[in-house]
Amino acid sequence: MFENLSDKIMASLKKVRGQNKITEANVEEVIKEIRLSLLEADVNFKVVKTFIDKVKAKALGQDVLSNINPGQQFVKIVHDELVEVLGGGAVDINVRENPSVIFLVGLQGAGKTTTSAKLSLYIRQKLGKKPGLVPADIYRPAAIDQLQTLAKANNIPCFPTQAGQKPEEILEQAKKWARDNMVEVVLVDTAGRLQIDDQLMTELQNLKNIWSPQEVLLVADAMLGQQSVNVAEGFHQRLGLTGLILTKVDGDARGGAALSIREVTGIPIKFLGVGEKVAALEVFHPDRLASRILDMGDVLSLVEKAQDVIDEKTARESAKKMAKNEFDLEDFLTQIQQLKKLGGLEGLLKFLPGMGELSKQMKSMAPPDKEMKKIEAIIRSMTPQERKNHKILNASRRQRIANGSGTQVQDVNKLVKQFEDAKKMMTGMMKMGLGRGGGGMKFPF
Repeated sequence: MFENLSDKIMASLKKVRGQNKITEANVEEVIKEIRLSLLEADVNFKVVKTFIDKVKAKALGQDVLSNINPGQQFVKIVHDELVEVLGGGAVDINVRENPSVIFLVGLQGAGKTTTSAKLSLYIRQKLGKKPGLVPADIYRPAAIDQLQTLAKANNIPCFPTQAGQKPEEILEQAKKWARDNMVEVVLVDTAGRLQIDDQLMTELQNLKNIWSPQEVLLVADAMLGQQSVNVAEGFHQRLGLTGLILTKVDGDARGGAALSIREVTGIPIKFLGVGEKVAALEVFHPDRLASRILDMGDVLSLVEKAQDVIDEKTARESAKKMAKNEFDLEDFLTQIQQLKKLGGLEGLLKFLPGMGELSKQMKSMAPPDKEMKKIEAIIRSMTPQERKNHKILNASRRQRIANGSGTQVQDVNKLVKQFEDAKKMMTGMMKMGLGRGGGGMKFPF
């Protein structure tokens, strides 16, 4: 979502990175471009003005002028102010009560139902508490069915809401249901409307009176831009929001909502919805997002993501095989699958400092999804013996594999060459790391 904004800001900052001295003239030029970039990204104009005024005031201060590398210092000032605009730091979700009650509110189409399931999975996996879902959107029967289906698929308790029940009745009965099922965190998927109206707000206020929630989280569509800021203000005035969850952040929105909503409303963004899968929910870290926008990397998020998707035992076994030069095509297939889980090579590079430009170049260099599927099909068409020892792949075997995978012999030859090159590189790296006398990295296996 922030790729276009990042490109424009980085292009502007290049003009001061190599400067030996920051002057009012070159700062003014860069700040003018950054202001325009933010406005084009649909950032609230008041937020833009405040941000620009703070950056300019700090950039022209004596501390910056006397700094050894003022160009880099200017980038740091922009980074620090971006962090402040985004909220300063991550804000934890309040689940200290037993049970803790969380209301998810928002307009229709924002993704409340899916987000309810995502948040319940996060609470179970990351916080170690037992969640339970309560479908309370009686005006859209499909929402009840959808939430019950998601709950069943992910083994999450779900209150058996029936057609014809009133929201107040559902919530009263859900209290006993939560106690009987020892639910520690109750997530209530409330009704929405196409726009804010008095009837909706009155209903939500009544529900709050029945079961006072610890959290009232607004699920807002990041694609709406400035409209999502207005929606947040409307809900906050009537309900007293405790946090925001921005959905569809993986889309092509301009990013203005995320950069405006915290500063305008004062409500912290707590989570980002980054995909359609139930696991696609991330804790919002302002400093990490600011770093990614400025191509300074986000290694912490990459490590967390890797811990979630990569099997540690499999990774250690692969590392041992590399060190012993026993890495085979079966391991190669496993590595490809692990890379796909991390978002591919292009997605991985976005998390590393200074790799933003390279990741864009990789779009034309890295194999697309279709090519990756072809590689997988070729390896899966091999026998276990062939995967273990690619040296036995003679002409007839390669033809059989090509026929079985729906590819050409040239594709099989290309894969074998890629594997051999990758094996040489990985084995060489492992030998350097394991070298006892060369001061290399020591691996604990």
